Amino acid sequence: METNNNISEELKSAVLEKIKPTEAERKKLLAVQEELASEVNEAARKLGVPGVFAKMVGSAARGTWLSGTHDIDVFISFPEETSRQELETRGLAIARHVARFSEHAEDRHAEHPYLNIIFKGYDVDLVPCFRVASACQLKSAVDRTPFHNEFVKARINGCEDDVLLMKQFMRGGGVYGSELRTRGFSGYLTELLVIHYGSFENTIKAACSWKPGEKIDIMQHAEIEHDEPLVMVDPTDPKRNVAAALSLDKFCMFIDHCREFLANPGIEFFFPEPPLPVEDSEILEKLNRRGTGQLAIVFKTPDVVEDVLYPQLYKMEEAASNLLKEHDFSMVKSGVWSGENESVLILELISNNLPNVKKHVGPPVWVESHAERFKARYEKEMKEKDGDVFAGYIENGKYVYEIRRKYTSAKEVLEKQLKNCSLGKHIQKSVKEGFEVLEDAGICRLKDPDFRVFLRKWL
Repeated sequence: METNNNISEELKSAVLEKIKPTEAERKKLLAVQEELASEVNEAARKLGVPGVFAKMVGSAARGTWLSGTHDIDVFISFPEETSRQELETRGLAIARHVARFSEHAEDRHAEHPYLNIIFKGYDVDLVPCFRVASACQLKSAVDRTPFHNEFVKARINGCEDDVLLMKQFMRGGGVYGSELRTRGFSGYLTELLVIHYGSFENTIKAACSWKPGEKIDIMQHAEIEHDEPLVMVDPTDPKRNVAAALSLDKFCMFIDHCREFLANPGIEFFFPEPPLPVEDSEILEKLNRRGTGQLAIVFKTPDVVEDVLYPQLYKMEEAASNLLKEHDFSMVKSGVWSGENESVLILELISNNLPNVKKHVGPPVWVESHAERFKARYEKEMKEKDGDVFAGYIENGKYVYEIRRKYTSAKEVLEKQLKNCSLGKHIQKSVKEGFEVLEDAGICRLKDPDFRVFLRKWL
């Protein structure tokens, strides 16, 4: 592909004008951070929890946050010798004391409980952690975050704008976010890429020639091998791959996005036009043009956080696809979508229906004992009037019988067998309470605008 290797300063300035926080935004954020830190420290004092103090982490603390993203991460830092039970109990007590001033509070759970609050319009996570000596001595997964914070702050100076450009570019390409719904690039990974390559532009150019297995080891201290598409050895923990959550498809989408951008740089790579929900008439026209079978399994969305829900949705996707393949249905593709009330697993098949007849191949004729038993069973059934065996013959040295297929409809397979599949604890419960399989034009019943945007991309 021909590339224009120069990204104009005018383009970068135009993007930064839209995404770089103003001085007023920065001052307000800093004031809220200071207030939250003060409240955490005061709560620890009032509740009689010595040696505990607030530590600001994340992009807000590192100066790499995008304008309009109001996220603040406050770590409630406990001495290393604190017990897990004390950390959870007293950490949440401190968080709840701070939350009394919030507009909304919600208990959440990662490796251990934490509190999410809305405070003066900011989305704030209050997370208890252990104050360990190094990222190699973790007592919980979140303990490494302060080390990430210090590493980036010491090296990012002067490249903050490059990080902002990279984050928005990844957003534009649909690959930003390491949560299990997206399986893309985390904020920390994005910062490390800019630190390693030195700028937004250098990172874009380097990514164009990435291949699966690309390895970056800033500190040259990797201790173990990884097999993910991109390996970014954590500078603070030589055993960890920062890019472990990045899927192969999102890795490749980013490479493609970089190549397309360098070929013809434009602001649309940062701010693409949002797709509109697809209308019923368009759905019907696209279904007719494709000529395939579409099935949508609809069920109530389980009341769990996304990082619990999405692995189970992917597990269900694999289980349902395998179930249909076992019954000889040919897949084109599959995908998942989840909304507040309903979740959908959508499947596209070569055809939703198969003929009654199925070819059943047996053992070679010369494997006498097995072959004779196989032949006797189906010869007997073939003699029955209106039986389930249509014909029998020898082909390529093996007995073959044409038998009646148990299910000729993919919809029926799912309705009868889906509940018996391994779907994940919460989805299994939801599916057992009731689900619906919509077929072809029946998908038009689903009116959620967000699903209709998903469906536009799907079709």
